[in-house]
Amino acid sequence: MTYQALARKWRPRRFAELVGQEHVQRALINALDSKRLHHAFLFTGTRGVGKTTIARILAKSLNCEKGITSDPCGVCSACTEIDEGRFVDLLEIDAASNTGVDDVRELIENAQYRPARGAYKVYLIDEVHMLSKNAFNALLKTLEEPPEHAKFLLATTDPQKLPVTVLSRCLQFGLKRLPQPSIMAYLKKVLVAEQVTSDADALDAIARAADGSMRDALSLLDQAIAHGGGTLTGVEVRAMLGTVDRKRIHELLRLLAAADAAGLLATVAALDELAPDYEGVLGELATTLQRLAIMQAVPAAANEWDDRAALAPIAAQLDAAEVQLLYQIAITSRRDLPLAADPRSGFEMALLRMLAFRPGAVPQGGADATSGATLRAGGGANATAATPAPSSKSAPIVSPDEWVTLVERMALKGLVRELAVNCALRSRDGARVDLTLAPAHRQLLSDRSVERIQDALGRVFGQAVVLRIELGTVGGETPAAAAARGVAERTAQARDQLSQDPVVRAMGDAFGAQLLPDSVRPND
Repeated sequence: MTYQALARKWRPRRFAELVGQEHVQRALINALDSKRLHHAFLFTGTRGVGKTTIARILAKSLNCEKGITSDPCGVCSACTEIDEGRFVDLLEIDAASNTGVDDVRELIENAQYRPARGAYKVYLIDEVHMLSKNAFNALLKTLEEPPEHAKFLLATTDPQKLPVTVLSRCLQFGLKRLPQPSIMAYLKKVLVAEQVTSDADALDAIARAADGSMRDALSLLDQAIAHGGGTLTGVEVRAMLGTVDRKRIHELLRLLAAADAAGLLATVAALDELAPDYEGVLGELATTLQRLAIMQAVPAAANEWDDRAALAPIAAQLDAAEVQLLYQIAITSRRDLPLAADPRSGFEMALLRMLAFRPGAVPQGGADATSGATLRAGGGANATAATPAPSSKSAPIVSPDEWVTLVERMALKGLVRELAVNCALRSRDGARVDLTLAPAHRQLLSDRSVERIQDALGRVFGQAVVLRIELGTVGGETPAAAAARGVAERTAQARDQLSQDPVVRAMGDAFGAQLLPDSVRPND
């Protein structure tokens, strides 16, 4: 017998078999049971979450030989033919390859004819956002005046690209990314039925890699079974995926908290023997740092975590600002990794950057370090082990008077620039920059604007920066105040020059003309 891929074999065929889309399931079941059926349904969501699967189940519910039902029998000729993809009254169209108006016009012309066998002629258009403008216009005509015997099931991963005229004529159902526990539970059910042994670590790795997609999870499960020869272990699965054990991530964080540069480099050397995906390792590092931040902010949220015991001492050793800084460096380094000479060196630099820019942290190398030296906290050349390495606090990024120039270098625009020019630099500690904003400008303050200024600062200085803006009394001159002062000074100078100009004075003597001070503008 020909082998059938798990993603196809375990595709749900009834609403009761769906995983994680209860809100859509409930709405469709109620509509079918009450016979209140719209003519057009739109299913949206990321890949592999069940859009076309739900559409096919709905097609069976409409055409099952026992009548319209929320629980199709699955054994009649209509149900089996729909499952096998050969039901004459179910027309599946891939809009990614059939984008033209001619394809849709043919569909519309056929929609006028009654179904050959079933109760309804069902049109399933996948990736409907790929249709051309003319094709959408042709489809819209049919959606405006649909035949009673036709139902349109549309699916897309990008609903923002659909015309509002089409959206307004469809019942919309947004499918959610599946949570990791739901994926793990379903994979375990599949493995029991397939008589394949596994451990929890293997299922955890696959569920994480699937990123909310059940189809991807089943495809990865198929691959893992083949890779492991019929047995799934965490070690084998992570080797297949190029990911690393969470224990190694915890070890990296422990070494970062201890500022142990030599230990970090040794750990990376051991890690490199596994040929990991370093972008994925940085992603795991960022995910774990996010969990540390949650543990610090809401300790009770971590009570059910299986790695709580490993994370607790790290969370106690790092303060909240340091965790935020490390997280920022991790996600920035992940983005910049393709620019590195090679993935390993890019990953090592990310870790050393985390050490260098931690406020007050002095990386410990010692005599057993790879280079026999201690790295400076500023991240530049090496110093001998006998020389104390200076803290990053000793080299401030900017002084308060330089904030005006720095704002211009960031090249900000719009409301983000307005926020920046109305702030004054209060202090800088390591890679943390503190600004003050007068309460009169509180309406400019938003998380998004702060994030954009923080990113711009990072680009200017070539390092990750943690920015904090607080409302209060502005001690220094803001860029906005400096600009206003400059305009006032140039205006006063222009007035003086005009009042002393011989031509202006002659006109005043001859005609009694007067200079209007408010009309004078500096010629910038």
